Amino acid sequence: QVHLVESGGGLVQAGESLILSCAASGSRFGSRGGWFRQGPGKEREFIAAIRWSDGRTNYADSVKGRFAISRDNAKNTVYLQMNNLQREDTAVYYCASGRGLSLTQLTYDYWGPGTQVTVSS
Repeated sequence: QVHLVESGGGLVQAGESLILSCAASGSRFGSRGGWFRQGPGKEREFIAAIRWSDGRTNYADSVKGRFAISRDNAKNTVYLQMNNLQREDTAVYYCASGRGLSLTQLTYDYWGPGTQVTVSS
């Protein structure tokens, strides 16, 4: 079983950057790592995914060009670099670990508890 914990959330002003981390324990991270978010009054949405074996990535259109997902094999950790943050990026951000190799698959096996990101104007 994979235990995930996110960190790095906080309060920032519009235009600033944050980097979120998701550390896995108990086992290796998994074939895929993903980031999702849930804003106030909204459903959880997919943000980004990375395939552990070759580092290939996939992004939601809403964050493409501003966010970047990466992984560190030695640290068993996935990151989400978020640049030029906007108010609409305010949400709880969740990381996830999944089996399989498809970067468009939205089903994941393990989830972290989430970290709050708040963007003020």
